[in-house]
Formats: sequence, C-alpha cells, structure tokens
Amino acid sequence: MVRTLLVRGLLLGLLAGLIAGGFAFAFGEPRVDSAIALEEAAAATAHEEAPDHSHGEEAEVSRPAQKAGLFLATGLYGLAVGGIFALVYAGLRGRVGPRTDGPLALAAAGTAFVAVILVPFVKYPANPPAVGDPETINSRTLLYVVMILVGLAATAIAVATARRVTAGPWARWVATALAFLVPVVAAWALLPSINEVPDGFPATLLWEFRLASLGTQLVFWAAFGVLFGWVSDRAARATASAPVGAAPGG
Repeated sequence: MVRTLLVRGLLLGLLAGLIAGGFAFAFGEPRVDSAIALEEAAAATAHEEAPDHSHGEEAEVSRPAQKAGLFLATGLYGLAVGGIFALVYAGLRGRVGPRTDGPLALAAAGTAFVAVILVPFVKYPANPPAVGDPETINSRTLLYVVMILVGLAATAIAVATARRVTAGPWARWVATALAFLVPVVAAWALLPSINEVPDGFPATLLWEFRLASLGTQLVFWAAFGVLFGWVSDRAARATASAPVGAAPGG
C-alpha cells in the first residue's frame, strides 16, 4: 500500500507541479520581467554615474531559458513534495483526521499549505528581482526555515490538542485554533522583520509579484489535494467493491 501511495504521490505531484508552473508562467513571469527591467535600468543609471565601476556579470541564463526551466523546477518540486506527502499520508490514514481517503487528502493538503507556505509567507513574503540584499540571503533563508518549523510544530500541537479535548465540537475547535495560533503569532512577533525593498520600487509590482508567488503555491496544493483525494477515493471504492479473495486490481 505504501508503494502504491508513493507512486501516486509522485505522479500527481508532478502533474500538480506542471499546473502550478502554468499559473506562474502566466501571472508571475510578467512581474519578474518588470522587476528585471527596473533592476537593469537602475544598473545602467549607476554605470553612467560611475562608468569605471563594475556591476557584475551579465546573467548566464537567458530569460527564455529561465522561463522554460520554470516548468522543470515546478515539476521537480511537485515530485519531491508529492513523494513526501504520500509517505506522511500513509502514516495518517486511520489515525488522524477524516476516516475516508478523499477528505483526508484534502485536509492534509490544506494543512500543509497553511503550515509550510502561508505561515512563513505572512512573515517573510517573496520578493522579486531587485529586492533584497545578496549579503543577507543566508540569514533570510534561515529565518524562513525557522518559520516553516514553527508552522509544522504548531500544526502538531494543534492536532494533539484536538485529540485531547473532548468537551464538545466547539470547545475542540477553539482549543485547536488557539493551540495553532499562539506559537505562530508569537513567532511572527518575536522574529526579526526584514524590509529590504528599495526606495522608489513600485508598490503595485511588489504586491502583484507576491500575490502571484502565493497563488502559485495555492494552485499547486489545491490541484494536488483534489487530484490525490479523487484518485484515492476511486481506489478505495474499487477495493471495497472487489469480490472477497480477488487480487487487487484483478
């Protein structure tokens, strides 16, 4: 069963990654082009003011190649995430969440999106080219990973709380929400903020890029959750309707 789920996760993760790549190509790449144009204009102006000052090498990979590579990147991302999700899903079945496969897949995908994507994004949203100091990339990456760990830990605490509270559905939901939000909000408040947006950078472009970045992740997790849940439900119904003693898939 685990092998079947793993293959399912890999294939559907790849498909969801390509779907998300299409969204990023349509809505994210135009914003990247605009940000690169601003960066190049600023570099040209600086070069005119200081012609002897070097501003680095030209991009080794052309924009057409980068755009084509976008689908490779999102496809590989989908493969990796789909495989990990399938293994986690195999451990959750019958233990946590809804008892049927489809709703469990949707609940798990939604929870993963909130914990791994939305929680760190609220504190440290994505930035387009020309935004961010290259010298702080290591510290920014570390802080982003810390927020991912906080989201995962908060999710684990919330699940444990939901299983322990038996006073009623409303009390359980309130306790679960508080168990999740308290560590997340504390991390949002205590971790240092990062604001490296240069003066004069168009706020509309920054906002649109961040929406496209978050939208790409939302499309991926929504597509993957729906696909994985639908296929899992169909497989479960096929297994339940198979004659007793029949070989699976026979």
